[in-house]
Amino acid sequence: MQTQDVRLETALDELAAVIARLTAAGDGTHATGLRGLSVGRASAPHPRVHSVANPCICLVAQGKKRVMLGEEVLVYDRFHFLVGSVDLPISGQVVDASPEKPLLGLKLELDMREVTQLLLDVPDVVARETAPSRGLFVSRVAPEIIEAFGRLVRLAETPGDIPALEAGMRREAIYRVLKSEQGVRLRALAGTAGHSPRIAKAIDWLRENFRRPLRVEALAALANMSPSSFHEHFRATTAMSPLQFQKQLRLQEARQMLMEGVLDAATVGHRVGYESPSQFSREYSRLFGAPPATDMKRLRGNSAPSPQVAHAASSSGRVAPAPQAI
Repeated sequence: MQTQDVRLETALDELAAVIARLTAAGDGTHATGLRGLSVGRASAPHPRVHSVANPCICLVAQGKKRVMLGEEVLVYDRFHFLVGSVDLPISGQVVDASPEKPLLGLKLELDMREVTQLLLDVPDVVARETAPSRGLFVSRVAPEIIEAFGRLVRLAETPGDIPALEAGMRREAIYRVLKSEQGVRLRALAGTAGHSPRIAKAIDWLRENFRRPLRVEALAALANMSPSSFHEHFRATTAMSPLQFQKQLRLQEARQMLMEGVLDAATVGHRVGYESPSQFSREYSRLFGAPPATDMKRLRGNSAPSPQVAHAASSSGRVAPAPQAI
C-alpha cells in the first residue's frame, strides 16, 4: 500500500473513532458545540428521507450513503465526500450500516459568505467562472481533508479550547475542500462574478416564495439573465427546471404540514400553492409513492422515523424542517 493510502486509512480510522465516541449515546444526529458541525451514527440502513439540503460538507468515516437529486443518484462513503453549495430539495438514505459497523459521519454547515471571504483572502484558490456547476457533488477525499476535519471534530472533546481554536480549524477544513479536485465547483458558486451567484440568488427567491405562481421570465430578470440562459444554468446547478424545483419545495412543505395533523389534504395543498386538489394529490403521489391520506397513515402507523445521520435539512425556516437526508 502506498504511503498516501496508508495516511488516508489512518486518518479515516482516527476520525471514525472520534465520531464513535461523540455518538456513544446512540443512533441519530448529535450536536458538537462547534458552529454548524454535527456528527451522526446509524446502526442499520434507512429508507429514503426527503428534505431541503443547505450548503454543507458531509464526510462518512464508516459506512455508505446515497442522495438523490432530481434523477441523479450520488453515493458517498469513507473515500468520497459530498458538498452542497446551494439549497436543494433532495432525498437521501443510509445504505450500508450495521450494529457491528455503524455508519459514522459528520456534516459541516457552510456560510457561503465565509467561503467567499476565504476566496478573497487566499489568492491561489480564487474563484473563476467555468461551465455551469452542479450545486451538489461528490468528490474523492484526500488525506489532507480528513486530517483537517479530524482536528476540527477532536476539538469537540475539549470544549475549553473551542473559543481559541475553532475559527482557525474551521477555516483550514473549508480551505482543504476548496483546494480539492472538485473544489472549483464550490469556488464558482461562492464567487461574486459569473452566472453561479445569480442562480443562487434565484434559488433564494424560490425558497422564500415557493407558494407564489412562478414566472420564469421574472425569475430570469431577477438573475439578470435571458430566460434561455437562466433555464440552462438553473438546470445545470440543480438538476431540475425552476418549476420542478418549486414543486419539490411545495410538496415537502405539504408533507410537513400534514404530519402535524391539523389540516386536511385539500387545505394543505391550497396553502402551499396548489389550486387543484386533484393535481396536488397526483404530484404528491408521484414524489412520495402514495396519495396524502395513504402516506400519512403509513407514516403515523410506523414508529417514529429513524433519525438520518449527519447531514442536512435546512434550518433556514423558509421551508419547514424535515428529517435529515444528507
